[in-house]
Amino acid sequence: MGRSRRTIPEELLLLALDPATGTTAQPQSLDLGLAGAQLVELALAGRIAPDGDRIAVVLPRPTGDPTLDSALELLRRRGSPVRAVHWIGGPRLGLRQTYLTHLERCGMVHAVSSQMCGVLPTTRYQATETAISREIRTRLDAAIRTGVPPDPRTAALAALAHAVGLGKHLYPGNEGRSCRSRLRDLIRHDPMGGLVAHAVMDVQNGAGAQPRRAAGNGAAGAPAAPPAQNGRPAAARAGVPSGHVQPRQVPEKARPSVGGMVRAGAR
Repeated sequence: MGRSRRTIPEELLLLALDPATGTTAQPQSLDLGLAGAQLVELALAGRIAPDGDRIAVVLPRPTGDPTLDSALELLRRRGSPVRAVHWIGGPRLGLRQTYLTHLERCGMVHAVSSQMCGVLPTTRYQATETAISREIRTRLDAAIRTGVPPDPRTAALAALAHAVGLGKHLYPGNEGRSCRSRLRDLIRHDPMGGLVAHAVMDVQNGAGAQPRRAAGNGAAGAPAAPPAQNGRPAAARAGVPSGHVQPRQVPEKARPSVGGMVRAGAR
């Protein structure tokens, strides 16, 4: 992979940078989006491929991008396809800072040291290559406003921008409502981008913490649901919304380790 082309994580981060404040919009969901953007970039490079709702390594050869290759190696070590929602929901400590440092090294952003509340040291980032940021935004605007199907990279970028909540940052107010709607609709134009974007949203919504079960296939040996009384299931009588199944309580010692999985928003 040549370095003449910007990666989708880099473009997503540049879109999220607020030129007025030097901070990134939607920082917590952006971390999830960057992890998802790495998957899309690796897929476009032919290193991974979707396998249902899972991600499989099909070519473990390095891309030449250290950050992407680190993610590729972690996926390879899994030994079997991993669910996209589990990968994106895992810890990605320092990923946003890694990309900010990279963009600074490439001269696309400039770090400005300051203090928060006059006491706490903080660093803000201002875009220096504004032409690059404008070009990214122009591509996105064209995909939204012309109705012409975008290329896979732009479609994936749009899907991730919607998934992490950048719509209101890019197209604010009532006047931007139609653009936000079309940004959401672009999710259908790239299968990998759509898979990853939905996984990002699932993590934010707290879904995907446990493997999904096929409808109607209960776990072997699981106790049957209590019978309905007066036409109302027991769960509804207990105040649980209809259609919601309470999780089976597992003794503390029998609970499996969740490894590096973290809850969305706990970054």
